[in-house]
Amino acid sequence: MSSRKFKRSILGGLVALAVAGVPLTASAESLGDALASAYRNSGLLDQNRATLRATDEGVATALGDLRPSIGYTGQISRSDSRVPGVGTIQGEWTKQLTFNATMELYTFGRNKLAVDVAKEAVLATRETLLNIEQQVLSSAVAAYMSVREAQALVNLRDNAVRLNVQNLRASRDRFEVGEITRTQVSQVEAQLANARAQLASAQGELSSARETYKVAIGNYPGTLSSPPSVRLPAKSVDEAVSIARSNHPAIKTLQHRAAAADLAVEIAERSMLPTIEGSARVTFVDDLGTQDRNVGVTASGPIYQGGKIASAVRKAIAERDSSRAALLQAAREVEQSVRSNWALLNVYGAAEQASQTYVQAQRVALNGVREETDLGASTTLDVLDAEQDLLDAQVSAIQAQIAREAQYFFVLQSVGALTASNLKLNVPIYDPAAYYNAVKDGPTSYVSPEGEKLDRVLKSLGRN
Repeated sequence: MSSRKFKRSILGGLVALAVAGVPLTASAESLGDALASAYRNSGLLDQNRATLRATDEGVATALGDLRPSIGYTGQISRSDSRVPGVGTIQGEWTKQLTFNATMELYTFGRNKLAVDVAKEAVLATRETLLNIEQQVLSSAVAAYMSVREAQALVNLRDNAVRLNVQNLRASRDRFEVGEITRTQVSQVEAQLANARAQLASAQGELSSARETYKVAIGNYPGTLSSPPSVRLPAKSVDEAVSIARSNHPAIKTLQHRAAAADLAVEIAERSMLPTIEGSARVTFVDDLGTQDRNVGVTASGPIYQGGKIASAVRKAIAERDSSRAALLQAAREVEQSVRSNWALLNVYGAAEQASQTYVQAQRVALNGVREETDLGASTTLDVLDAEQDLLDAQVSAIQAQIAREAQYFFVLQSVGALTASNLKLNVPIYDPAAYYNAVKDGPTSYVSPEGEKLDRVLKSLGRN
């Protein structure tokens, strides 16, 4: 599948997230809102964007080695001499100003290869940033779903407490008229105490989930709405694996690092070759009255360095082999992640269906036990057990539903599609190429049109 078709298939299933940016009610917060907030407020993304900009500067630095270097030296001096029997003879002040220009004329391609290495590093860091973005959004999805689950469980536990309060009131009334025993009332009291304990536990889990939500998204949650349905970019797990191998940023990162390692081997091998450098110098002495000019070409290279160059070549080859092995391992891990997440999606889907059926069956069973109790065929304990079974079934159903809804997004992450761009989030998308394009030619701020362009980019980033 081509990259363009892949993106179209993703957008077809996820465009609902953009619509979900409008709350369903005045207080509801959608998953699209939460993901957009996480993207805007993530300190981890800001950190790695700055890392990318620092890596971009490596290209400008490498290009600088292809250009001449011009500098100056200024000196003012005076030499006094002391003659025995005569005293101190004061010399005159000497002023000297020297301008130097040097440039490597030919390095057998080493400098050019260094530029290519720097560019591969930029591309690798861009993919790393994209992978970090996936992690940020994945954490936001997990936090959002955790709060929804915790809120639902609190509601269930609260309902259970209210139900048991009513049961206890009814049981005490029946005890007063002699319909049930004191033991049966105690059973209801114990059930109420257990329900209150479970409610306190659920409230604690909700408080913890809210704190995690704030860290991941940047604010405390309000009322959360159900997420939109998501259409996966693949119809089978094998197709998903193929997409991941072509698009996952973790794989692309290591592809660029492996390419940089290949170039580093070439640079190490060519370090045995000489360097040809041109130089020019002009010196002015005593108020610029005397001039000294010098122009020359120098060839320099190693003859013997105790095996350092050969060792550097071997080291570069070993690092290249390491990069290739890391790429192979990453491809295997990505495939494993895709297959595991795909399988879990099927598991959670089946679990949700089974849980819904289980809830219906437990509700029917509870109604039957209540009718039997009225006829004297069942006890109060049987009713309490049936109520607890129904509550447990409802908890399982909620957990299975939310796990399935979250798993769709984890599948997207495993194929490399959980990004702000693919999800069509309602946020300005960070452009990793903007800063690179402004600095790749090595501009100086406030001096050139390229420098002015850099200043505008820095201002847009809030870094001016």
